[in-house]
Amino acid sequence: ASYGLPPRPTVEAVRRALEEWQRGVRPWAAWDVSTGRARAAFARLVGASADDVAVGATVSQLLAPVAGSLPPGADVVVPDIEFTSNLFPWLVQDLNVRTVPPGRLADAIDRRTAAVAFSVVQSATGELAPVEDVLAAARSAGALVVADATQAVGWLPVDATRYDVLVCAAYKWLMAPRGAAFGYVGEAVRDRIRPLAAGWYAGEEHAYYGPPLRLAASARRFDISPAWFSYVGAAPSLDLLNDIGVEPIRAHNVALANRFLAGLGLPPSDSAIVSVDAPGAEERLETAGIRAAVRDGRPRLSFHLYTTEADVDAALDALTSR
Repeated sequence: ASYGLPPRPTVEAVRRALEEWQRGVRPWAAWDVSTGRARAAFARLVGASADDVAVGATVSQLLAPVAGSLPPGADVVVPDIEFTSNLFPWLVQDLNVRTVPPGRLADAIDRRTAAVAFSVVQSATGELAPVEDVLAAARSAGALVVADATQAVGWLPVDATRYDVLVCAAYKWLMAPRGAAFGYVGEAVRDRIRPLAAGWYAGEEHAYYGPPLRLAASARRFDISPAWFSYVGAAPSLDLLNDIGVEPIRAHNVALANRFLAGLGLPPSDSAIVSVDAPGAEERLETAGIRAAVRDGRPRLSFHLYTTEADVDAALDALTSR
């Protein structure tokens, strides 16, 4: 869950682009074709229109205009364990940010709430958000619904159109190079958000020089000029995920996560991310050559397309052997 391993077509595409750059044999526009291809592929993955998807570099950069467009003092509710890329953009503004446990998120939404921001899947624990409850409470209160789907899209079915704004960094479950990120911005809320980072890439076609301001009518108005090679890599990875399908990927990933939990005598879960109490786990796993993150003293393991049952069993051996 820290970063995804790139599939072979992604590595080959990036290597080819780097060689072209080194020799200066192609114009940048040839690499930028991948940006549109990746935008369309992400839109397909989350059930949205490409016109509703902005491209960026990071989650916080995509969220900054949303947070910056709320009126001073507006009430925003966020889980207390939220990854800071979906917390700091709200905290740096003159907003009233309230943090609550993830399970109490829906209960904390009331008529004063201007926005609720949360992760569809929590980074630290793998916990799935109570999306239905949060959406119902937010719609009843008229609150903006902002979701970070970085730890969800790619293995968990996600319908972006159910949210007002949904953002996703592509270097994790989407197996893309770091520097590619996507933001769904619903048509109903686009005019409420100021594109604070607007540049030439957010403009109408060929908006290179001089006034007047001429931003794209679509969600492209929130684009930043893309890091070319990140999107050269993102496009084939996203195409592969769409070709395989999210449901088979979820079945594979969750089955491996539950195999791991069963091996530790723990109940199954519905997540591809597992966080467990296992004293000395970091050292044991490292000694066995197994990569895992440690969050708040708990090892966090994730299971994706490239993970096998043999990998799971090797991790279990490392943790349970005397």
